[in-house]
Amino acid sequence: MNRVCALFQIKYPIIQGGMVWNSGWRLASAVSNAGGLGLIGAGSMYPDVLRTHIARCQEATDQPFGVNVPLLYPNIEEIMDIILEMNVKIVFTSAGNPRLYTGRLKEKGITVVHVVSSVAFAQKAEQAGVDAIVAEGFEAGGHNGREETTTLTLIPMVNRSISCPLIAAGGIATGSGMLAAMVLGADGVQLGSRFVASLESSAHQLFKEKVVSAKEGDTVLTLKELAPVRLMKNKFYQDLEALYQQNPSKEELQQLLGRARAKRGMFEGDLIDGELEIGQISGLIDNIRPAAEIVADLVKEYNMALEELPGVI
Repeated sequence: MNRVCALFQIKYPIIQGGMVWNSGWRLASAVSNAGGLGLIGAGSMYPDVLRTHIARCQEATDQPFGVNVPLLYPNIEEIMDIILEMNVKIVFTSAGNPRLYTGRLKEKGITVVHVVSSVAFAQKAEQAGVDAIVAEGFEAGGHNGREETTTLTLIPMVNRSISCPLIAAGGIATGSGMLAAMVLGADGVQLGSRFVASLESSAHQLFKEKVVSAKEGDTVLTLKELAPVRLMKNKFYQDLEALYQQNPSKEELQQLLGRARAKRGMFEGDLIDGELEIGQISGLIDNIRPAAEIVADLVKEYNMALEELPGVI
């Protein structure tokens, strides 16, 4: 049996990324009900909001689902207490040291997965005792690694350096992309951008439509001095580029970024001054569909690509 399917007790080794402002209970439960693993994105939720989303997800599905928790979250202790209190079975951690909470979570029987962007971080995560690792390439949307290693090279390098199950992320939105990741050594895939453009995503409709209309080259990785992030080019990005021409300090960059700019862009639909986080693969996404159809199409396309492979060789 596939190692990711066995670990999470799911039908397909397809994980929906726990993206800020996009991944609420509706999306997570829809993906889980379709046979994948849905994740609630805690990074954009106050503790009470997260509590509500977990409860609603538990009502909407009897299938496994999880919560993605950025470890730099300001209310991290309260978030972890809620996860334990509400009997969440699967936790994906990111943006921080996996040693901080992996042991505590696993003592309570929780399956722990950590997101990394390099071989070194993958090895540290495995040493910390995580059950699986998500290796996310440079193509991915949102906050990204500083190494700028692409998925095509990252997955085989991480696969060679760890023994626990490996989940590929970054630049995957099709069944053929999923097959490619598996051939490179992944046991499963995590998709973010493809599920942004789903009916159940909590993103604003204008942002979803912007993703669907995206073309090659419409995204860029920037703000490396603060925290590297891949976003779509718009007026905010142009203002940022203009500021970079002045050799700004970190404080000046932070001042321009301000607060809640990602919420303005993705959740409230401000396509001009908002931060529009999305991956390079958005150039290949051309429709907004129910999450269940996205999962079904991934599986169908994967099997078709697999059947065609001997003829290609």
